[in-house]
This record gives sequence, structure tokens and C-alpha cells, in this order.
Amino acid sequence: MTSERVDPRVPAARECVLRYVLDRHASERGSKVFARLADGTEWTFAEVHARTLEMGAALQDVGARQDDLVLSFMPNGGDAMLAWFGINYIGAACVPLNTAYKGKMLEHALNLARARVLVCHPALAERIKEVDARYLTDVVIAGEATGVDLGERVRVHALADLLARGTQVQPLAHAIAPWDLQAVIHTSGTTGPSKGVMVTYAHLATTCNAFESLTSEDRTMASLPLFHSGGIVAVNRMVLKGGSVAIVESFSTSTFWDVIRETGTTCLTLLGSMAPFLMKAAPSPRDRSHPLRQVVMMPLIDDAVQFGERFGVQVYTTFNMTETSWPIFSDPNPGVRGTCGKARKGVEARIVDANDCELPPNTDGELILRTDAPWTMLAGYLNDPSATAAAWRNGWFHTGDILRCDGEGNFFFVDRLKDAIRRRGENISSFELENEVMQHALVREVAVVGVPSEFGEDDVLAVVALREEAKLDPAELLQYLIARVPYYMVPRYVRYVRELPKTPTQKVQKATLRAEGVTADTWDREKAGIVVRRDVIPNTNKAKR
Repeated sequence: MTSERVDPRVPAARECVLRYVLDRHASERGSKVFARLADGTEWTFAEVHARTLEMGAALQDVGARQDDLVLSFMPNGGDAMLAWFGINYIGAACVPLNTAYKGKMLEHALNLARARVLVCHPALAERIKEVDARYLTDVVIAGEATGVDLGERVRVHALADLLARGTQVQPLAHAIAPWDLQAVIHTSGTTGPSKGVMVTYAHLATTCNAFESLTSEDRTMASLPLFHSGGIVAVNRMVLKGGSVAIVESFSTSTFWDVIRETGTTCLTLLGSMAPFLMKAAPSPRDRSHPLRQVVMMPLIDDAVQFGERFGVQVYTTFNMTETSWPIFSDPNPGVRGTCGKARKGVEARIVDANDCELPPNTDGELILRTDAPWTMLAGYLNDPSATAAAWRNGWFHTGDILRCDGEGNFFFVDRLKDAIRRRGENISSFELENEVMQHALVREVAVVGVPSEFGEDDVLAVVALREEAKLDPAELLQYLIARVPYYMVPRYVRYVRELPKTPTQKVQKATLRAEGVTADTWDREKAGIVVRRDVIPNTNKAKR
């Protein structure tokens, strides 16, 4: 390994390559706890290092080699983390698969990677048998492998048997560089088949630049899956900082603070409806009795200041994608309503029109990005040159998201390009309208989509899931919104559902809702006789007689 820094803007290999960082931590802080698992088990850096070497040697025994792509099909937990670490330790790139994948979605992901080796949980192995995995030759079962038969072409190995051999990990063929692939992370697939985002070590390490306040004394809760960029970034960040992680299976409002206290978590990310769920819970004398000191909200809720004061935490917000490295980040406790922060150091961010021409402040347009250091955003989409070329146009990465930026450099998320609604000459942000609907105490989650109008353009449909056992008349919800949003944003249609349709990464499938459109159980305010009128502003400029 070389410790030389080729470019001062690119992290040195010893600072960002997982193999070298784990080696260093095992030597310098081996007795410190790094990982706390859901069952309370704790692993020190020395234990994680030893288990990682064993996993790497097992993978080499079945044919995995440096620079290969190796698949992981594992639920959250210690084994999923060790599979990732072992793959990286031998210089291969980890391709984690969403544990909800099955059928054609699973087949697409397997064949996109063209990988020969897969680490798999035994409960998921049957799904592999049901698809045409054309490139797969060896599957390592992390558990009981008896009775697992994947056909003549695929060899099945029990991880316990491989570990029992006591094989030593083989040396690298060459040093691992910051620009080598660390992972391929799949997008959520909201607008088409999931794409594989090629992520380098430098890319993942650069995400730490947005988290300067975290130290080796912090513990992050990894509540997002280790096939999701949020889960991967959370764990990798603490590896690089020498901190620790609490790996939990999922987020639960009812047990959230108990888990925070039990795990000693000091920092975490709250996505989507997580923060509103916590705010809507009844106040408790123990609201400040916990070790949590920092949360990152995506998006920033309207009562973020009250959230920070109630729970005694610093609140940050951000804009990020799997393809980027937390390019926009806020100061603590941002006072600007609805912001997602400012461009961090080393990032250029522009708001542009359809021709990539920069727009003036406070104008909605597509956010495009680039960094001043190489390899610190996606290296491309795996085996998809056309998608890579489409995203990287004119030297900038095109996010596909509509944002605006004020004169002070504060960015505001408006909508996905494909989700924007046009109603009778007015542009409507589904994101902003969803935020307003979510403020109602009985609303658990909501998705707003445009549906065809008989007058051309769109009408607005709000698809709402209420809190458990709650009842809310659609007309009452409309009156609530009429007092809060411009007249043209008030939905014409309201539809109640038990759950919103979601992708395996828990993003709402708006394409499904648009395709379903106005269903038989959808409420129509026009049929109900509710008229929403434009506010009349008195003319104060009448000529004097």
C-alpha cells in the first residue's frame, strides 16, 4: 500500500480504503467496541477485523478475486456487515441486493452485476433458484445450507464449513486505490429498472466532509438497510472516523427512544415521515433523557426548531442521492424554513433550465452538480453507458430533481422532474403540498400526483394513509388545506389507502398511483360542491378623483 496522497483533494488510501482502515484500527484501538448488534452482541475493532479476514479467506476459497464484483443478499445484521467488509478486504466490490427483490427484479439485479459469487441468507436462497441467474457459479450460505439446491450450474457452500478450514486470506495482487470500486448500490427504481451506481472508496469517504462535527466518540444508528446508500454511508462513516455503529433491524416510533437509550446512539438520519412520527407522539418527561445529540432530517420539517428544543438535539438537513456525496448540507439548526442547506466545500451546484443555462435566484430548475476532486461522485452506472452519458451532460451530473436557490445560497427541494404537476397554468410541487398535508395530526403518510383533467394539463390527487384507527372526512382535510396553501394547490381528489405502494427501498411508487388514477373510491371535491376561490386582493392603486 502506498500512503502518498496523489492529490490533496482526494483522501489518501490509508484514510479511505476499508481494508487499510480496519488494519489500522485493529492495531491502534482493537479493544474498542465498533458494532452493537440488534440482540445486544458487541464486537470490538479487533473482533471485526478477525472476522473480516475469515470472511475474505472464505470468499477467496470459492473463487472471488480482487477487482471482482461480489453479490450480497442479506438482511440487516452482523453477517451482512461482515460480508461487505470481507468482500472489500480482498479488493473486490460489494453489490448488496435489496432483500425484498424477487422474480424479475432480482433477476435483473443479478445479471446486471454479471457476478459469479453470492453471499446469501438461507431464507433467501429459494428466490435465487426461481430466476435465471446466468453468471452465478458459487453461492455461500451464511447459515444452514442443508437442502439448498440451486441447480447443476451453481455450487452451494456453507459459510461455517468454509470458515472451519482455517484458510488464511491471500495477499492482494495490487494495492487498493481510492478510485477503485468499493460498492455498486442499486437505485430505488421509481422511474424504471434499478440502475447500479458505481461507488468508489473516495466517493464514500467524501461523505464524511459533511459530518465534521462527528468524532470517534460518536455512535451512529444504522437503521436503514445495508443495501441502501443511507445504511452503507452510516456504517462506513463511523469506520473511517473510528467511532461505532448500532445496527438495528428497522425504525419504530413506539420503541425509538428506548432503542436510542439501549444502544447509546448519539447520531442518526431521519428520512421521510420518521421525524413527523416522533413529533406527533405524546410528549413525555423522558423526551430529553437520551444520549442522542445530532439528527439529520431529510426533508427538514416545518417544526424542526421545536423538534430540536423538545428532544435536546442539534438538527441538520441535506440533499443527497446514491450518486452523490452529500453535496448540500446545512449548518446546525437551520433557521430558513424548508431549506436543504448550502453547497458544501468542494462542490459546485447550479440551477439550470432544460438547456443547462443557469437560472436566476429563486427560480425553479434542475439541480446539476460537480465536485473539485475526481472520483468523489458516481463513477457511472454499471453496464449502462447510455444512462451514464445522459446523467453526465456538459460536464455536470444531472440530478433529475427540481430545486431553487435564494440569493444567500440556500437550496430548496421542489420536486422530482417527473413528479411536478401543472394545473391551469400553475406549477405545483407535489413535495411542498405533501409537507402541508403531513402537518395534519391524523395523517400518517401522503403522496400527491397529477391526474389528467378534462380541461387539459392536470388535476391534483392526494393519496392519504391515516394513522391507525383514525377517521377524517375528506372535506375536513380540504378545509384544513384551504387555510394553508394557495388555491391552485388544493387537491380536487382525495383517496384513502391503508398503505402507499412502495419500492423495495421504501420510496413511494408514484407511477403506480398515477396509473391507477381516479379510482371508484376516490373522493371528488367538485362533485361534493366544494369550490376553492382565488383570493381577491383589493386594488389600492385606484386613481383619485
